[in-house]
Amino acid sequence: MKSFKILALAALTGLALSSCNKKFDEYYVNTNKPAQVPPSLVLGGVLGDINKDQPWSIVMRWNQFDCCNYNYYGDQRYDWGGADFSTYFSLTNIQQMEKEASRLGGKDVNPYTALGKFFRAFFYYRMTCLVGDLPMKEAAKGENNLAPVYDSQKQVFVQILQWLEDANTQLAQQIANPDKGNTGEGQVLKGDFYYGNDLTQWQRAVNSFRLRVLVTLSAKTDDAELKVVQQFKDITGNPAKYPLISGMDQNLQFIYNNINKYPSNPDNLGFDATRYNMSATYLNTLVSLNDPRAYITAEPATKQINKLAKLPSDITAYVGASPGESQEDMSSRMANVDTAEYSVRSRSRYYSSYAAEPGVILGYPELCFNMAEAINRGWITGDAESWYKKGISASMSFYGIPVAAPGIVTKTYKGVRYEISFSFETGYYQQPTIKYKGNDAAGLKQILTQKYLAFFENSGWQAYINWRRTGVPAFAVGAGTGNSGIIPKRFKYPDSERASNTVNWTAALKSQFGGTTDDINGDMWLVK
Repeated sequence: MKSFKILALAALTGLALSSCNKKFDEYYVNTNKPAQVPPSLVLGGVLGDINKDQPWSIVMRWNQFDCCNYNYYGDQRYDWGGADFSTYFSLTNIQQMEKEASRLGGKDVNPYTALGKFFRAFFYYRMTCLVGDLPMKEAAKGENNLAPVYDSQKQVFVQILQWLEDANTQLAQQIANPDKGNTGEGQVLKGDFYYGNDLTQWQRAVNSFRLRVLVTLSAKTDDAELKVVQQFKDITGNPAKYPLISGMDQNLQFIYNNINKYPSNPDNLGFDATRYNMSATYLNTLVSLNDPRAYITAEPATKQINKLAKLPSDITAYVGASPGESQEDMSSRMANVDTAEYSVRSRSRYYSSYAAEPGVILGYPELCFNMAEAINRGWITGDAESWYKKGISASMSFYGIPVAAPGIVTKTYKGVRYEISFSFETGYYQQPTIKYKGNDAAGLKQILTQKYLAFFENSGWQAYINWRRTGVPAFAVGAGTGNSGIIPKRFKYPDSERASNTVNWTAALKSQFGGTTDDINGDMWLVK
């Protein structure tokens, strides 16, 4: 037995000594991780990342679409800390996707390089809107530069707009002159679960997203370098060069199914159906406008039905909770399910299947309202009212509400079907609160209000970004929203930036806010 141990030790020692002849790099390689993959495989991960801000997430509470009345599931406080910079990982995947396309026969310009520019614009837009200045040019160097300098928010937006211009140009080139002889992995788009590898649809999305960016820059129309108004004119005045989304069937949207389940579904009906209320900012606005989207997205408050004897077809039975109300008070008002004071989300729409509705990332209603706003502001000529009506109609059609001709809106409540007569043109639109007031401040407020309603549970941060830009609609504040009754203007930078990139982090704060306080209430360049 003793001799066996000695022989075993000798064998292990010999193995260790022989291993010394191997290079370190041979051990560094993870043989279980593929070193090379098709670009379409990397594309799938990037496409998933752009659907980061899903329906019924905390982002939607900060958009004031819904509220949480049960502290186990969270709250609606705006006591923001550091932003999530994991998006930079998505940017490294974009680089990898382009490298793989080149390796597998892609030319200098190919579908993956074109979409790569759009994805960069998309991710940087999201990040800069949340924090302000960002590492951009030096951040692309990755592990070769662990302390990148911050670019100003203006520089970031200049680059975003250039990426989108280049993406449009490259997509147009690919559409007009496809390399039919090159069917390699790097030259043919595959794995696109949004548009089924249709580059013409992506081109529409790219240009529609660019209008979103330009509208977000509405406070910077005097900037000679950005040329916000001129760019808007160039895009909308040349549809052959810059095609736009022209209908709901061209939305950039995530389709949920039994595998990729809609966030609210039958699995969680018994857990949270009464833990979330509809927000007054959204629902009470619908009620004040006699808007049938209230019937589709919400349930009547049970107190209105059981104590006040209202029918589910009575729009005044739908009551939202103020996000500013303390969660303790909100919870107490929802404690008795038979006499709850606030409406909850529609069970028939959001809990009856795993595919309640598509998760819209960039949609036609927003395009319509952006056009209406641009005309209202005098950026371009046209009929603002027509675009305004198209936007409302498109949003209503998303919920199956009849808009082309008078019809019926149905509400099913506890197994009983209720029918509500509805006419868009002769009824709803003729209300003084709805009918377009003209190209003035009152008309602009109508456009912005309807855009907010159309953003319900979709388009990520856009409802908040538009509120911060315009103040429409009025967001509720109070004990429930925290932050001393103030809606913050930004997130802080991640703690990792302060710890590992201190010099550049400090310089970015000083240049933006005149000090070294990373203040969530500070005004970034975008809103100054």
